[in-house]
Amino acid sequence: MNDLHQLTISQAHQLLKEKKTSSVELTKAILARLAKVEDKVHACITITEAAALEQAKEADKSISSGKIKPLTGIPALIKDVMCTRGVKTTCSSKILENFVPPYDATVIEKLKADKTVILGKTNMDEFAMGSSTENSAFFPTLNPWDLDRVPGGSSGGSAVAVATDEAIYALGSDTGGSIRQPAGFCSVVGLKPTYGRVSRFGLVAFASSLDQIGPLTKNVADCALVMNVIAGHDPRDSTSAPYPVPDYTKALIPDVKNLHLGIPKEYFVEGMQKEVRASMEAAINKLEELGAKVGRDASLPLTKYALAVYYILAPSEASANLARYDGVKYGFSFQDTNNMWEAMEKTKQFGFGAEVKRRIMLGTYALSAGYYDAYYLKAQKVRTLIRRDFDQAFEKYDALITPTSPTVPFKLGEKVDDPVQMYLSDVCTLPINIAGLPAISVPAGFADGLPIGMQIIGKPFDEETILHVAFAYEQSTDWHKRKPSI
Repeated sequence: MNDLHQLTISQAHQLLKEKKTSSVELTKAILARLAKVEDKVHACITITEAAALEQAKEADKSISSGKIKPLTGIPALIKDVMCTRGVKTTCSSKILENFVPPYDATVIEKLKADKTVILGKTNMDEFAMGSSTENSAFFPTLNPWDLDRVPGGSSGGSAVAVATDEAIYALGSDTGGSIRQPAGFCSVVGLKPTYGRVSRFGLVAFASSLDQIGPLTKNVADCALVMNVIAGHDPRDSTSAPYPVPDYTKALIPDVKNLHLGIPKEYFVEGMQKEVRASMEAAINKLEELGAKVGRDASLPLTKYALAVYYILAPSEASANLARYDGVKYGFSFQDTNNMWEAMEKTKQFGFGAEVKRRIMLGTYALSAGYYDAYYLKAQKVRTLIRRDFDQAFEKYDALITPTSPTVPFKLGEKVDDPVQMYLSDVCTLPINIAGLPAISVPAGFADGLPIGMQIIGKPFDEETILHVAFAYEQSTDWHKRKPSI
């Protein structure tokens, strides 16, 4: 079969189960696809071909003995911010360019336990700081729908890999929109779980109270399958929630009868592209046709403060987390000096890129004596109010519908020199991280051939409802079936 690379998880699983193909065949087909398109899009940093084929052989042995789970033998790519034992984990930074972790992140352990095939690691904005994957220390990733445009960030490599069939699915991480925004820009499905739903053990920290790992997939059903494996309590992560994991595939119901969906007016911001607004209107009408009760007067009045709160809290946590890169224990170390303090300073000067330095400085300032109360403490208080805003909305609605991004993908280089414009790319996604809620982005249209995503926001630990709404919408539209011609 020449088109094995185009399969979804469900389709590939069925073929493997029926012995109509093998994991080795499937993996070879994906590796061939990588060889064909990778030099056009630059989605990957490391491709572990030999290890992937070995894992595929192990998966085939497991399948032939009758042991097969939904992800067994399915090739995946991992954002290069999750520790992979024996495989470089760079976070797209010079400072970790040659770092090889001695252990696996919990999510990687879970995938390996199910005999998934890991093909390698995907490109990203350095330390997950960015909205365009242009902040990678190595190279920018390109949007397969238009190679002159960004794929979104920071999980741009993972989103592009799924969009171009370089992997059947991928994992990303989301601190302020880093799964959902690239999913929207690349016309794939991306889910940010509730904070605490998926273990962060082995995820290289950016902002510990905001980071969350989640799947990027070709459709909503695949998203549910990956969540079934990666979700769950982990005693090694003190923020991991000790709640049982439901079978998310049971939430895949093709109508939304009797669900109350709110449309928060604050998300239809000034400056939103008119095509995005039109696509959202069409998507909301479609949900009404499918039986949902839609409240167009929903309001989250404190949304306007979310951007300011995020850009105090996230850099503050980054400032603390990135202090560990001192050139002493691991990673890049500047040696050409006789002075320890100068060595540390030069390690950070040459090891970190401009955006990472910018955020470290912002955070260090916000945490410094004399400014802590004015900035960090105040931001934490407003964070609580933003969460309450959502709690009040969810007293009335089962889920909230917003655009994933106010614009279609922008051009490479367009916002590099204007950090504030770049930060505004995440205006629809970052309030959800501040409140610790689950949200999913699904393909919802195109403008001039460029993708538009719809975001569905849920109550804490209610991934089932957002998967339900996303699945119903997806089944009634064809957006997710369109592929970039690359």
